[in-house]
Amino acid sequence: MDVVYEDEHIAVINKPSGVLTVPGKEDNPSINKAVFDRFGCESNRMDKMVVHRLGMDTSGLVVFARTNSALRELNTLFRTRKVTRKYEALVCGHIGEDSGSIALPLMRDYEYPPYMRVSTDEHQSALIGLDSDEVGKKMLESPKDSLTEFEVISREELDGNDVTKVSLTSVSGRTHQLNVHCAAIGHPIVGDSVYGFGGSAAANGGLNEDDLPADKASSELQSAIASACGDKPMCVHAKSISFEHPITRDKLSFECDAPF
Repeated sequence: MDVVYEDEHIAVINKPSGVLTVPGKEDNPSINKAVFDRFGCESNRMDKMVVHRLGMDTSGLVVFARTNSALRELNTLFRTRKVTRKYEALVCGHIGEDSGSIALPLMRDYEYPPYMRVSTDEHQSALIGLDSDEVGKKMLESPKDSLTEFEVISREELDGNDVTKVSLTSVSGRTHQLNVHCAAIGHPIVGDSVYGFGGSAAANGGLNEDDLPADKASSELQSAIASACGDKPMCVHAKSISFEHPITRDKLSFECDAPF
């Protein structure tokens, strides 16, 4: 376990790709359990250490609480968006702009549950008349405003295929936001088997091909990259996190390099 920082109140861990943040239904191995076994916590309940999560395929920095007071304060910091997190990702194709923002609302995907997609008037109309008892209340929730900021780090090649390394800031922090937003601008994250080429979710983040920008990565390029990657982990990494210590109020900032 890669411990980046720890004191009596919190622990910051660099989670590897392919490991759950918290145990699943079958009590799978998780970073949460490893942190609990190593450090313990005031409540003696490992679920009371969790303040945020990373997807199983996402590597990078995760913060855990060790005391009840730290848990309360960290929950407040995350809820009020006073925690700054930056991700690094490798995406398909060369993004034309050096920086920009992606402001696309997200909704639950009624065609490909339990995934997410960009919300449009067409997709919202499709929900009219659906029974919440049949599809679930979450499926009928209003679309969530979502904002991702990006900055190009470098335009590279992966086995002769165009890729772009980008810094991503999930301003709104929605479920699967980075994956959907990257796919919706025609540059899905390399190795994304859900929202990327041939994935389980709706293609292009749920948008039509004609709605994508001119610099989008072609299907042929995405296919070539998918073939070149094989079973390699998805290329997205929670690289940095900054926040006020929940107890001492010291300004904390941590960073760890991406594995790709």
